[in-house]
Amino acid sequence: MKLRTRIMIFVSLTLAAVISMLALPSIPQSQEYHNFSDQRSLFGIQNCFNVISNLPFLLVGVLGLHFLMRLNTRNSERVFIEPAERLPYLVLFLCVALTSFGSAYYHLLPNNDRLVWDRLPMTIVFMSLFAATITERISVKAGLVSLLPLLAIGTGSVIYWDMTERGGMGDLRVYIIVQFYTMLAIPILVFLFPSRYSRGGDLFIAVIIYAFAKIFELLDLDIFELGHITSGHTLKHIARALSAIWILRMLEKRAPDIAYLTTA
Repeated sequence: MKLRTRIMIFVSLTLAAVISMLALPSIPQSQEYHNFSDQRSLFGIQNCFNVISNLPFLLVGVLGLHFLMRLNTRNSERVFIEPAERLPYLVLFLCVALTSFGSAYYHLLPNNDRLVWDRLPMTIVFMSLFAATITERISVKAGLVSLLPLLAIGTGSVIYWDMTERGGMGDLRVYIIVQFYTMLAIPILVFLFPSRYSRGGDLFIAVIIYAFAKIFELLDLDIFELGHITSGHTLKHIARALSAIWILRMLEKRAPDIAYLTTA
């Protein structure tokens, strides 16, 4: 298919997803969401395991930033054909690290007010990865130009939800679009547009790992009742961090596509 046709297909799918979600009635935040199965305290830390399981986010975020910042000119050309392509990943790993603090803060005393600080950095992670995928598969200019608007949409979705909750008419629809459609849109982009780099399939694996994180979240109590060793929500944090590790692994191992370089 021509590039324009593929872009139109992607835009059409995006519009269909957005319109379908916004056609639904408002979706308030269930207060049962804050009632996690593992509420054990340890070392004086309330909800200890859901709190300390955020440490991998900090580790992965720091490792990712260290990798990106220490790239010299020669290594940078291997990882990024154009230096500006590094920007979405810098934002991504910075917010992966910040997720560690936001999520830990929330889990110390789960409520709507604190949930904002859990969701904000993770939403920016979704949108920066979306922008990075556009950069590598459609065009560098399109990806970089879209970065700030995508970050604004992601941030706005959390702020909008928080404002509607405070107004007594909670509405998660925009946030749901940002979180769930972004994770669907990335595999669609991978399918429709070839990457400028090798190891493009690693994005599929990262998304699959993230999908397992959502499954663990849904099975929070069921997993906890299997011996009271760990809970699904704790495993969710670990799986999300593993998804970020896989993205870092992709960057460390990839190289520019030879076919792209010979035709560029």
